[in-house]
Amino acid sequence: MTQINEKISTRIEGDIGFIISDNPPVNALGIAVRQGLVGALEELDADPAVKAIVLYCAGRTFFAGADITEFGKPRQSPTLQDVIAALENSTKPVVAAIHGTALGGGLETALGCAFRVAIPSAKVGLPEINLGLFAGGGGTQRLPRLIGPEKALEHVLSGKPVGAKQALELGIVDAVEDGDPAVIGAAFARRVIDEKIPAVPVRDRDEKLAETRADPSDFDALAKKLTARSKGQLAPQANIDSIRRSFTMGLDEAMAVDAVANRELMAGSQSRALRHLFFAEREAARIPGLPETAKARPVKKAAIIGAGTMGGGIAMCFAGAGIAVTVIDTTQDALDRGLDRVRGNYATSVKRGSIAQAQMDERLALITGATDRAAAADADIVIEAVFEDMDVKKEIFSDLEKRVKPGTILASNTSALDVDEIASVLERPEDFVGMHFFSPANVMKLLEVVVAKHSSPDAILTAMAVGKAIGKVSVWSGNCDGFIGNRMVAKRSAQAERLLQQGAFPQQVDAALTNLGFPMGPLTTNDMSGLDIGYSIRKRRGTPFPIADAIVESGRLGQKTGAGYYRYEPGDRTPHPNPETEALIIATSEKMGIARRDIAEEEMVQRLLFPLINEGARILEEGIALRASDVDLVWINGYGWPRHLGGPMFHADETGLAKIVAKLREMAAETPDDPSLQPAALLTELAEKGQSFAEWQKSRAAA
Repeated sequence: MTQINEKISTRIEGDIGFIISDNPPVNALGIAVRQGLVGALEELDADPAVKAIVLYCAGRTFFAGADITEFGKPRQSPTLQDVIAALENSTKPVVAAIHGTALGGGLETALGCAFRVAIPSAKVGLPEINLGLFAGGGGTQRLPRLIGPEKALEHVLSGKPVGAKQALELGIVDAVEDGDPAVIGAAFARRVIDEKIPAVPVRDRDEKLAETRADPSDFDALAKKLTARSKGQLAPQANIDSIRRSFTMGLDEAMAVDAVANRELMAGSQSRALRHLFFAEREAARIPGLPETAKARPVKKAAIIGAGTMGGGIAMCFAGAGIAVTVIDTTQDALDRGLDRVRGNYATSVKRGSIAQAQMDERLALITGATDRAAAADADIVIEAVFEDMDVKKEIFSDLEKRVKPGTILASNTSALDVDEIASVLERPEDFVGMHFFSPANVMKLLEVVVAKHSSPDAILTAMAVGKAIGKVSVWSGNCDGFIGNRMVAKRSAQAERLLQQGAFPQQVDAALTNLGFPMGPLTTNDMSGLDIGYSIRKRRGTPFPIADAIVESGRLGQKTGAGYYRYEPGDRTPHPNPETEALIIATSEKMGIARRDIAEEEMVQRLLFPLINEGARILEEGIALRASDVDLVWINGYGWPRHLGGPMFHADETGLAKIVAKLREMAAETPDDPSLQPAALLTELAEKGQSFAEWQKSRAAA
């Protein structure tokens, strides 16, 4: 064994050399690893006894990717491209032995080797598009040369890894064998030596690839299809352009163009936004101030109170994670309807091919139903998911506490009600916490973990851990009306109402945000959810919206009644302009004495987004959210904020806080009856200091 440096070592067994990386936790391709790899190749290439080389990693994974902490910083030599070139130019065939995850730079490193073998549980992929980039180490050049441009395009635009079996079918790896990576790598190297298997370097495939791609029409058609929902995003087109260069340019020429294009992406706002979210998700799991002794309690069985759409969706989340769950409702009819809905959802997923029939059967087997709350007695967590009525929720929890075992977590899925008041009926309020799922719960990734006054550290950590286990992005929230997301969305809703009063129609308001990349506008969203929901909340809060209220009072409740802000054809959820609603909007404006005017789209965007950013600043002031990046995660995962725009607080930093403060003051002067439009103290302070929310968050973390 020879230690090249602290990360890389070599050894020789007979005529096979081994290069071993040991850089826990994920063998990231940082500078020390890159330096060691080049040194190791030089050493083994120079040894005449070595006829083949096996490259593998110690620990839980092959190179899981580049060192993301180096992104945006000056490049250090040797670069990843230098390492891959050294692998390609090795005088001995190099076999990459893959286990764990070979992602991004990890797969690019493997593509630089002559051969690739993997154990069955391994996964490979080029997920750089998720960071607003493409595989700058040559992945978008070598992969299409290996498996063809169309297959490579589908792979890189999805950003999702594939398992070893699929990688073999695609031609990414040469063999899949069970066992120790070093052993299977050595066995394949033995075959290469004994059978004299020729290694065909990727760069030698240029001419053949160009010959088969004289007509790019199939490639272009596929690219158009795969990017139909990528409005406003730069990275998808950049990935397409790079793969197109794989069959229109030589490797070295294409790599030179790629380098310039990727540097531009990395310096741009969209990639910064996506890298911001990458770190934000990891930071959100850290809850400051909890004692070190606090631990999440084990959850092996769950119970859901309420078999409605939300309750059934939450049950599907648990079943999808392999956790047994009991759905409880007051009547057999309600229970049957709820479970039928769950079965229907699964059947639709099977029809679409997103899950197999066997998976559907396994998940349904984990879901049972009951009409007696006694069925929750052996649950480790019970989540209430009934309609928003404080008295009903209090009765449920008062009764549940008597039925469940000590230590069971009791959680409410309330979207806005005071969790302290709900918990006031409990003798063990320390076991209570809010868990606000978003609809549809089996699809939406956000979970707001709402902390009540007496919630114990163990209860908080359990709720956060459960969220992670069932595939959610869990975000800590303090207790207030609407918590983080709904409190902020109320400010956007108020502005949407005012835009309608002053001259806009629903389709114009929605287009202002969908043109930015939002998948759906706020008024289409309201129609989908049901306009009666917002109506009841406004009644409770005493905040009338003249136009929205008039639509509801006319009997138009959205999609479920065929009309709301828009009209809907039977069996079709496509929104169409609604002449009746437009006439009502005009009449309401006249009744209020408002002279309607044309409103520019830029003004609509500012009026829809700046007040909710302002409310986000107040939420941070009050400690309702722990971090600005947590607020961003709420909006990204719960409200359709485009990932490439990073979330409202990131967007505020990119826009400039001084600009937002100036616009808010202008809006506040025009609307003196809405004090919430006055710039928040934190927003004003940061703007005056020329600081950002990111800098504020960093300074608080360091304190």
